[in-house]
Amino acid sequence: MNGKAGPRAAGEGNTRTRLDRGRGALGPALELVHTGRAPTRAVLTAELGVTRATAGAVAAELEALGLIRVDAHPGAAAGSQGRPSHRLEVAENGPVALAAQVHADGFRAALVGLGGRIVATAPGCETVDADPAKVLGSVVEAGADLLEETGRRCVGAGLAVPSAVAEPEGLALNPLHLAWPAGSPVRQIFAERVRAAGITGPAFAANDVNLAALAEHRHGAGRGSRDLLCVATGHRGVGGALVLDGRLHTGSSGLALEVGHLTVNPEGGRPCHCGSRGCLDVEADPLAFLTAAGRDPGPEVSLLQQANDLIRTQYADPYVRTATQALIDRLGLGLAGLVNILNPDRIILGGLHRTLLDADPDRLRAVVADRSLWGQSGGVPILPCTLDHNSLVGAAELAWQPVLDDPLAALAGT
Repeated sequence: MNGKAGPRAAGEGNTRTRLDRGRGALGPALELVHTGRAPTRAVLTAELGVTRATAGAVAAELEALGLIRVDAHPGAAAGSQGRPSHRLEVAENGPVALAAQVHADGFRAALVGLGGRIVATAPGCETVDADPAKVLGSVVEAGADLLEETGRRCVGAGLAVPSAVAEPEGLALNPLHLAWPAGSPVRQIFAERVRAAGITGPAFAANDVNLAALAEHRHGAGRGSRDLLCVATGHRGVGGALVLDGRLHTGSSGLALEVGHLTVNPEGGRPCHCGSRGCLDVEADPLAFLTAAGRDPGPEVSLLQQANDLIRTQYADPYVRTATQALIDRLGLGLAGLVNILNPDRIILGGLHRTLLDADPDRLRAVVADRSLWGQSGGVPILPCTLDHNSLVGAAELAWQPVLDDPLAALAGT
């Protein structure tokens, strides 16, 4: 050997130069494919504002990392002219994130790939121990079993909990319906259990409605919204979240949008855990509905399922209809106040609130319009959430975010 470099293949230097220039675009490009906003290389080129050659090099690098699939020979659409652009899709057998959710009626683990696609789920557990370490140990163990069964590479883990999670410590400040101690260090406990299970990548924890909003904004009913308000009631209580320019607005310490403590029934309202009375949290959740409808909650299925089933199957019953309308009015009053303060361009509703919207959409929209300053001149669209298990998908988004920010650096550590 004389020490001189051998001849380069034709175009090799140019390709490497294009990739080096486009390396900073890997994250933005992956996010565009992840959220479905760049289904083709032509769209990717336009969205990134780079040359076609650079976009091609970026897409090829993401494919080499096992994150996306590039179809260089897609079929032409009927009536189209010219060669169709390469199609871009998330890799079907690519890495996954471990997602976990704990709520008042149980917990569940899942594996979620890019694009918000749930790859596998573990059977849900219907009992929640008062010790968060036991619960989080069990849910991580279920997730670790899924990873072993599927053989998938894991980029990290995310946890959704029905509590405000204070930053930067990751403390669950008010897990009222879980009987956990206030201020439980859920992020630290979760991260310890993830590491003990041999799962690589970072671990995160956040409020379940915040994560539902993030998932819906990227993959569901919130797509295309700039200022998205999400209000939902799952198994107990009411939560809210706001997404601004694609990012969750969590406030100075992660505690923004505690909408459950808006007063919507001050005169004859139920006592709330916060010390007030008539809060949305206790006036518009499944337990409030079942009580108003004169039903005694049973232990067979969750409160959420009981409330949803009652509205969907017995709405003609006068007691059920009256209770439904009462909750719609209280929910509408709370939403109107939020519209006045936040001026969102879209509202999405989850859990029982989605069922209330389905039952009488005109009534809910009328209440919000009548009670909000801007309602009469231009009503805010109110839509149902569309993703199944959106809090689980949102928990996975936490784990995917470092990969979206810098794919090369994030995957080097997994």
